[in-house]
Amino acid sequence: MNEVKTPKKPMMFYYGIFLAVIILFNAIVMPLLSNMRVKEVDYSTFISMTVNGEIGKVEIQDNKILFTDKNEENVYETGTIYDPMLTERLIKYNVDFTGEIIEEMSPILSILLSWILPMALMVGLGQLVMKKFTDKAGGGNSMMFNMGKSNAKIYVKSSSGIKFSDVAGEDEAKENLTEVVDYLHNPDKYKAIGASMPKGILLVGPPGTGKTMLAKAVAGEANVPFFSISGSEFVEMFVGMGASKVRDLFKQAKEKAPCIVFIDEIDAIGKKRDNHIGGNDEREQTLNQLLTEMDGFEGNTGVIILAATNRPESLDPALTRPGRFDRRVPVELPDLKGREEILKVHAKKICVGPNVDFSAIARMASGASGAELSNIVNEAALRAVRRGSKAAMQADFEESIEVVIAGYQKKNSLLTDKEKMIVAYHEIGHALVAAMQTNSAPVQKITIVPRTSGALGYTMQVDEGNHYLMSKEEIENKIATYTGGRAAEQLAVGSVSTGAANDIEQATRLARAMITRYGMSDEFGMVALETVTNQYLGGDASLACSAETQTEIDRQVVALIKKQYDKAMAILTENKQKLDKLAQYLYEKETITGEEFMNILNA
Repeated sequence: MNEVKTPKKPMMFYYGIFLAVIILFNAIVMPLLSNMRVKEVDYSTFISMTVNGEIGKVEIQDNKILFTDKNEENVYETGTIYDPMLTERLIKYNVDFTGEIIEEMSPILSILLSWILPMALMVGLGQLVMKKFTDKAGGGNSMMFNMGKSNAKIYVKSSSGIKFSDVAGEDEAKENLTEVVDYLHNPDKYKAIGASMPKGILLVGPPGTGKTMLAKAVAGEANVPFFSISGSEFVEMFVGMGASKVRDLFKQAKEKAPCIVFIDEIDAIGKKRDNHIGGNDEREQTLNQLLTEMDGFEGNTGVIILAATNRPESLDPALTRPGRFDRRVPVELPDLKGREEILKVHAKKICVGPNVDFSAIARMASGASGAELSNIVNEAALRAVRRGSKAAMQADFEESIEVVIAGYQKKNSLLTDKEKMIVAYHEIGHALVAAMQTNSAPVQKITIVPRTSGALGYTMQVDEGNHYLMSKEEIENKIATYTGGRAAEQLAVGSVSTGAANDIEQATRLARAMITRYGMSDEFGMVALETVTNQYLGGDASLACSAETQTEIDRQVVALIKKQYDKAMAILTENKQKLDKLAQYLYEKETITGEEFMNILNA
């Protein structure tokens, strides 16, 4: 999309405004200056002053009479009336009425007041406006109101900043960054052995995992100045401004060394350069300047560059090579222990009940990032306030997890009895298929209360520990669990509904990944048929095979899901009585725990 710029006004427009100001000044201000000395009196005062010999000079005009006192210090003005004896009276009392009372202004003074003064006022006003814009831009004398100056936020040394103790769940990342802190404190220890610290450290990971907080914790631990700027702030409308900002940023950093420069979302300026020829690409110029500055340090100047991104594959190879960003620190989603530690850190900010089990909450919040865990703690505190409690309890945390995952309960959404029963069978179908298979996560909770995310109900399964690998059998069981809701509807009601839309999407994604990415197809074997980009932003998959192979992939995906659907249908048919009993119980209670579910199932 082309950028729409405001058209510039021609210089004649400003010259016209300047000329209009001077004309108005001469037409309004100058006459006022000329008449400042004149005092108005009535005609009788003029006659009495004439008779008493108090008048020096008189000037008779068409519509007024001007006269002075005897010492010619004050000028008076009166109106004209019919007086045929006026001339004789003035001669009789020796009044001079031959010259002008108010002399014309001198040419020099006239030019001074008519032209020089307005020009000086206009120049002064312009300087004032320029100074205001310059102050807002940060001071200095750079072009276009300091657009070339770096607007990085500078955090000076502070003992109350963020420390490593404020960051939990990223032990490996903290261990990598602790070395940087030690170098800033004791550089001689590294120089003695000939070691040098990396010039740049790249923090990569999904959104919300704490990359920015880790960078601030490094500065807080090292107790050095911390420059923070976003990559998008380098990109300007005017070509060359971004490169100028980079130069100014590194100039300030070298002056305050040792220090840390943190560039957030560096992919905004660090994207790979393409083969585009022609034009004057502002982003490419900015990247080139950044490459030059990072490679141009003379030895170790005490400036450490930290950068964060969730799209490392899009960065230019010249930027990520050793010598610029020497070290890549992954900041991944926290594991079970990490989630528990993060919850405890954030729970220090609120009042927590005595029997809160953070380990159970961490298991329920599988896959949550640090930002999401912080939101879960805050939602628990808000729910406690709504209940009128002074502390957040275990139930508040469990409900807050459901709020973050599925949204708030829709209290005004009323299902018909038939819809409610279909949803009950659907959710029990998921839970029953999962429970009857091995290597499936235990059921934690089943509910048919509608949520604001659009879900009419859900079944929560919680793993007991961390799982980093999934076998082929586990994936197949998971697909069967996804199809269990639709199979239960078909078995109990004899028809199907739209409630399985999300289940179908999840099952199809897993089945396709088994064949194209995980090499779990007997026909294709260990061949990568699909590539994934933006792994930290959800992952965009694209097939890398011929049309005939894509057709075969589709056939195998359909066959795999159908096989697991048949397996789910067989499990539910074999346990039809338990399915009916559990569905009726869920229909009446609306929400049941995993313990209640297992008690009825094993009765």
